[in-house]
Amino acid sequence: MLLRLLRTHLVPYKRAIGLLVVLQLLQTCASLYLPTLNADIIDNGVVTGDTGYIMEFGALMIAVSVVQVLGQIGAVYYGARTASALGRDVRAAIFDRVQSFSAREVGQFGAPSLITRTTNDVQQVQMLVLMSFTLMVSAPIMCVGGIVMALGQDVPLSAVLLAVVPVLGISVSLIVKRMRPLFRAMQERLDTVNRVLREQITGNRVIRAFVRDEYEKKRFGGANTDLTEMQLATGRLMSLMFPVVMTVINVSSVAVVWFGAHRIDSGGMQIGALTAFLAYLMQIVMAVMMATFMFMMVPRAEVCAERIEEVLDTRSSVVPPEDPVLVLRRHGHLEVRGAEFRYPGAEEPVLRDVSLTARPGETTAVIGSTGSGKSTLLGLVPRLVDATAGEVLVDGENVRGLDPALLAKTVGLVPQKPYLFSGTVATNLRYGNPDATDEELWHALDVAQAKEFVTALEGGLDAPVAQGGTNVSGGQRQRLAIARTLVQRPEIYLFDDSFSALDYATDAALRAALARETAEATVVIVAQRVSTIREADRIIVMDEGRVVGEGRHHELMAGNETYREIVLSQLTEAEAA
Repeated sequence: MLLRLLRTHLVPYKRAIGLLVVLQLLQTCASLYLPTLNADIIDNGVVTGDTGYIMEFGALMIAVSVVQVLGQIGAVYYGARTASALGRDVRAAIFDRVQSFSAREVGQFGAPSLITRTTNDVQQVQMLVLMSFTLMVSAPIMCVGGIVMALGQDVPLSAVLLAVVPVLGISVSLIVKRMRPLFRAMQERLDTVNRVLREQITGNRVIRAFVRDEYEKKRFGGANTDLTEMQLATGRLMSLMFPVVMTVINVSSVAVVWFGAHRIDSGGMQIGALTAFLAYLMQIVMAVMMATFMFMMVPRAEVCAERIEEVLDTRSSVVPPEDPVLVLRRHGHLEVRGAEFRYPGAEEPVLRDVSLTARPGETTAVIGSTGSGKSTLLGLVPRLVDATAGEVLVDGENVRGLDPALLAKTVGLVPQKPYLFSGTVATNLRYGNPDATDEELWHALDVAQAKEFVTALEGGLDAPVAQGGTNVSGGQRQRLAIARTLVQRPEIYLFDDSFSALDYATDAALRAALARETAEATVVIVAQRVSTIREADRIIVMDEGRVVGEGRHHELMAGNETYREIVLSQLTEAEAA
């Protein structure tokens, strides 16, 4: 998964990667050449007392060092730029894919996990790429080059390397193999911490209202402890790496000095050659250490890449049409024919054979008990989810074949839980129509019965709105959401229980103003409150995902027991009549 992800997203940066490899090769070759020069200075300059030789080769060493430094700086620069660009591209790819998801896919992953995958998981892959470009590219060159140069200094002494490299490789591979499943568990527990923390921040008022502070502290403490324990288990394995490597380094250094001293004593080796050999041994071991450091990061990055690819490989159940309809013949005619919706793996469908018709100039209401499928039915129209059977038609065209921009322009939805974005009142109202004038915004606020409280805000239309609209009340949030849809001026209005937070007086005034504003449009209202929908031209009664009644208020009161029970649970017999 990791290699596939990197192959896909590093292709645009082949030129930068090629230049980076050249620079790494240049600085590594310079590093490998320095011990040989140092050996020459010791054997031919220091031992013989030739100051001129020392100065000449010393200047050469300085020049080689400058080349090494410049190559390293250039390699790190291009490596950092490429790794950052990769992180940017992967984050953008995840964001684009998540934006295409329907409510089904978002629910499948969950918001906390999607956030972790977009931030922390991408960061782990990006860090691995940066370390690879700055360390891993030079490590094999350094290791192989060091072995070759060490052989050039003394072949018999190089037998030490035959024992050092395999021992290091086997030790590291055994540790890395055990680390991989721990890293996956660690990322999953990080998801859990994010989820719990997000719930506690979002539900802070509920926690305070029920005095559940201690319970939530324990719940977060449990998730935090689980993550800490997994990180400690991973850390214990990681802590074995460097002691093992350093032990091998020290033992091999002692072996080189021991056997090298005997070689010098027998005249088979010079002091400078032993110094160079020790330097090459350290370079070889440092290369292995760099590879070890990389191997410590690879398991976690692999797990993160798998989680990223899970998102990128998930196709939305709501697919844009290949040959979309760009123009509609009629204006605002909505029809649902035998619609069914079933979640993947569910035993029973949420909606079963639902049919209804809503026409321009009419108000169609949908009412039913909690869980009867009302909101799911409305979600089929703007394609928040797609029907698993049946059809949803707008102006005679199946919504699956409509251009998404055309569908969004034609259908305006006020969701059950209105969401306001951080910004100002004006930026939120212009969300569906960026070109709307201030006059249009004030008119929409007036119709939505929100003009009075927006005028009272400091700044009016420029008054700040917090993320989620948390700095306004629930009723104000609903009215701003209704005004946002009115600014869009769609031909089909869908109100999903959008008046539940309003008092009866505001509800009545809002419905009266909406009736005038949407006189020529198609209006579909989902509501729990009978007073909101009793004057509708057509009332659809739903129960357990089925349509069990259709008609006007007085007709349903006379002939539909389900509707009658709902009404009488809210009104007296006299009020209902």
